[in-house]
Amino acid sequence: MKILSNWIREYVPGITASDRVLADDLTLRGIAVEGVFDLGAHGSVFEMDITTNRVDAMNHYGIAREAATIYGLELKPLKASLPTARPGARAFSVLIEEPKLCGRFTARVLRDVKIAPSSGVVAERFRLLEQKPIYNAVDASNYVLLGMGQPTHAFDLDKIEGGIVVRRARKGEKLRTLDGVERVLDADDLVVADEKKPLGIAGVMGGWDTMIAPETKNVLVEAAWFDPATVRRSSKRHLLHTDASHRFERGTDFNAPPVASALVSRIILEAGDKKENEAGAFIDGELVDVVIPEAIARTANRGAISFIMGEVRRMLGPTEDAEGITSAAAEGILTGLGCGLATNGPEQWSVTLPSWRLDLEREIDLVEEIARVYGYNRFRNTLPAFKGTVVELPWAEKEAAVRRTLLALGWNEAVLSSFCGAEDAARFAREPRSAVAIGNPLSEEAGMLRPSLLPGVLDMLALNISRDVEGAALFEMGTVFSGGPERVDERPSVAIGATGSAFVKDEVGFYDLKGAVEKLLDKFAARSVYFDRFPAASGLMPAWLHPGRGARAVLDGATMGWFGQLHPAEAERRKLKQTVWIGELWLDRLYKQALRQPVVEELSRYQPVRRDFSVTLPDGVLYAKVAAALEGLAIPELRSFESKEVLRDPKGKLVPAGHYSLLLRVVFQSHERTLREEEVQGWSQQVIAALEAEGGKLRG
Repeated sequence: MKILSNWIREYVPGITASDRVLADDLTLRGIAVEGVFDLGAHGSVFEMDITTNRVDAMNHYGIAREAATIYGLELKPLKASLPTARPGARAFSVLIEEPKLCGRFTARVLRDVKIAPSSGVVAERFRLLEQKPIYNAVDASNYVLLGMGQPTHAFDLDKIEGGIVVRRARKGEKLRTLDGVERVLDADDLVVADEKKPLGIAGVMGGWDTMIAPETKNVLVEAAWFDPATVRRSSKRHLLHTDASHRFERGTDFNAPPVASALVSRIILEAGDKKENEAGAFIDGELVDVVIPEAIARTANRGAISFIMGEVRRMLGPTEDAEGITSAAAEGILTGLGCGLATNGPEQWSVTLPSWRLDLEREIDLVEEIARVYGYNRFRNTLPAFKGTVVELPWAEKEAAVRRTLLALGWNEAVLSSFCGAEDAARFAREPRSAVAIGNPLSEEAGMLRPSLLPGVLDMLALNISRDVEGAALFEMGTVFSGGPERVDERPSVAIGATGSAFVKDEVGFYDLKGAVEKLLDKFAARSVYFDRFPAASGLMPAWLHPGRGARAVLDGATMGWFGQLHPAEAERRKLKQTVWIGELWLDRLYKQALRQPVVEELSRYQPVRRDFSVTLPDGVLYAKVAAALEGLAIPELRSFESKEVLRDPKGKLVPAGHYSLLLRVVFQSHERTLREEEVQGWSQQVIAALEAEGGKLRG
């Protein structure tokens, strides 16, 4: 945004600082000037970067108000005097059918105007700001927008049929906007219409049929206040981002429309040959100003805020100036910004908020304004006082254990968006129809609060693949959301995803994923841990998981999550051409378990005894059942057991059909003595009996 320094000085004549110093002082107060360009006798042009919450400063008068407050100078009021309206005219009809969406609408009729190119100060400032002039009536609206920030619009009155009606568009209704594009309106669009047709999309852009043209003789000047969310939705829906919509969707000044209407009208009346205008152009009737009381209550007449000077000193701390921020300085800053102050007691006020600062809501906002205008650079470099204690969250240690484990296993942590699209939300939600929609989303792809971390991890893996990364192993720990409009539940979760040669080997596989999950679950004390899956036809497997290459993790009988290969259909939908392995554990359930406490055990000085058992088992017997059976023997000297080899033979020659061969290595060891052969034989028989109880048979 470009701002003329001379225009600012016109509003604040007492500024003695140079343009460079003025730019620096504004920047230090958060009104960023990114560049200063000398215009010679015309002063300078400032290249500004105004944050989205400061719509009041997106114009010359708003920045002049900031300058006046910084230097403690008087801000000239906006002059909006007009000739007396011609008496006897019938009031122009304005009807607001949607009072929640349009809080104020003003209309003023100007007759016998002369449409011509702009001249004088308007043309000169347009040239300096590199604005394209059109006609005086149109330029007047743009000039006032640059000057005070209130969007207005001028209609050709003779093309309006009847009065003005502010209503919702009728579904399928069409409007050709000023850019020449015919648009099909949506029923959620708010339009300014006459009694027969729409004239413009409210707060966004006017219509072609009622635009100002050289032959225009009579003009209707409109200035209004529209609901920010409604304007934003229409702007996004029609892909129309205009100077007007940029301001309306951020919340304009509710009290500005009458002043803006008068300023625009005065420029139009004064345009062209003065004598000719004095003879012909006139205001036909008084200003029509329709105001919705409920809209005033939530904008211009918001409740006052209690403000205590002691809070300023407590929160902001000492300044470089020994005197600090005095009551007089605080009063000067707040009144300069437009606040009204009523004394409640010593150094206590009831503060009335200005209508143009909808971003001010609480006492802390006023404290921040005082600090900002006073100058952050004038505070001492000290830490704020803190008398409390840092309280660690109950699950902090468990969260740290999960993170440490995954990092130690070679996974890289990612921090991803908390939003996702509706299709991802439906596919990855833990419970059906539990995803939560956002009221005013940034885009369709980010319209839902994420019910799972998996969509974000998959997007990041896809990004790595598109950048020719040979392998990636990522995890994210974060919050997932579920519920409905009345209540939203937040739960912790962890998702992992890997593809390619992530661990310096040929390819990531199922057991890389399963090993990571086992290591995580092993950090928690539990009576039983096992993995299983359901038949594909059961409908119990997650839709995103390959039905034959996935598993469920179960801890003490409770499902902790799922992991495995991404379903081919989902991979195709995401255009992933290589195998991707993903999984998610529900930490809200896992955190209910206590962390396993490490136990230090002295190494035995006695020799271990190893025995290998080769046994055939039915396909339905999982290794988890074998492990549980051996643990159930409760032999103190049974130190460990592990699977060394698994063999299957579809032809049934080496291993009977429907069976598999398991080579099991068992280690016996005592801390107290050397084991005797008869002891080992007895324990080996118990191991064989346990295997036979599960349907096993020793191989010859």
